[in-house]
Amino acid sequence: MSTPALVRPTPVHRAADLLAAYLTGSFYFSSARGALLADGIHTRVRADAGGYAPAAAQAMQAARAAGVADPVVAGAVGFRPGARADLVVPTVVRRAGAPAGAQAPGADAGTAWTVTPRPEPADYADAVGRALELIGGGDLHKVVLARCLELTADAPVPVPALLARLVQADPAAYAFAVDVTAPGDPAPRTLVGASPELLVSRRGATVTANPLAGSAPRSGDDATDRERIARLLDSAKDLGEHAHTAAQVADVLGGFCVDLEVPPRPEVIGTPTMWHLSTRITGRLADPADPASSALGLAEALHPTPAVCGVPADRALSAIVDLEAEDRGHYAGLVGWTGPDGDGEWAVTIRSAEVCDRTVRLFAGAGIVAGSDPEAELAETTAKFRTLLRALGLGDVA
Repeated sequence: MSTPALVRPTPVHRAADLLAAYLTGSFYFSSARGALLADGIHTRVRADAGGYAPAAAQAMQAARAAGVADPVVAGAVGFRPGARADLVVPTVVRRAGAPAGAQAPGADAGTAWTVTPRPEPADYADAVGRALELIGGGDLHKVVLARCLELTADAPVPVPALLARLVQADPAAYAFAVDVTAPGDPAPRTLVGASPELLVSRRGATVTANPLAGSAPRSGDDATDRERIARLLDSAKDLGEHAHTAAQVADVLGGFCVDLEVPPRPEVIGTPTMWHLSTRITGRLADPADPASSALGLAEALHPTPAVCGVPADRALSAIVDLEAEDRGHYAGLVGWTGPDGDGEWAVTIRSAEVCDRTVRLFAGAGIVAGSDPEAELAETTAKFRTLLRALGLGDVA
């Protein structure tokens, strides 16, 4: 009588365990859909003439043939066309359900920080004024201008603790940590953040995008916040800015979908620091088997949206190069994962920072349209910095 084959149960992980197991150099991504932790590098994915999606599909097929149990492509792509991408097929992938709120490890209150704004706040306001001149001249409808804070600590910044604080402060956010170490870096470099904005998600033939544009700081006072939400929903400037973004996302997805549902008006969603106008767009793919219709392929087609670039995109990109003091790097790019069936989830890389040893570089941007006020846009970027600054144990610093 033959001995029955031993069947090993599929490991079941908890989201908290995956977060606790994260080490600098791993890939971590979590959202309300679930958590994913990946380690090791089986293959690095390089773009071919068709972009990253076809190369990703081939890399996952080869990895599966080589014995990788759960091949996915995971990582981040920078903002500008041709920007650096850090996409890999990991060796080992662990999955869990969605994270829950919990007591996060406190930031080290004894850390001493040096803060360098790039550019200085007054210079950022001047750049907004120059953008308004371009908009007034008819060259642009909208451009998103970002600014940078470079923070230097008196000791290396512990990325796992920073990630844990971000996840536990807002479990519904698209939280991530990606190794983006570049040649010449003195230590590992990690892109880490908690984005509120879904670029695109795919499950089977169903795709979802959730563009955000039009924002207000969250005050923490219920009455004040109700007033701010009402103003957002009644603001011609913010509604117009949002309409540009939602229309472009719907137009791109319409080229891949046979059915598309676009709500007629946005709603307001909140994070611990901000309120955002939000439109949740859903569709059904015409050809789910096409690599261009994979989650990564759709993300490439959508990027950059007007929420992080502008309208029209080519002129907005030129204005960003001319007016921003710092190269964005991975900020305002895309971060996430795709599986061999095309399913996956990609977020817009905002509320993020790059951490390398004692240095933290974070960016925040604001959408500039006709009627924008330079000081108000400066204040909006200050509010958007709070997600990372709070996780680092800092208040408003610029």
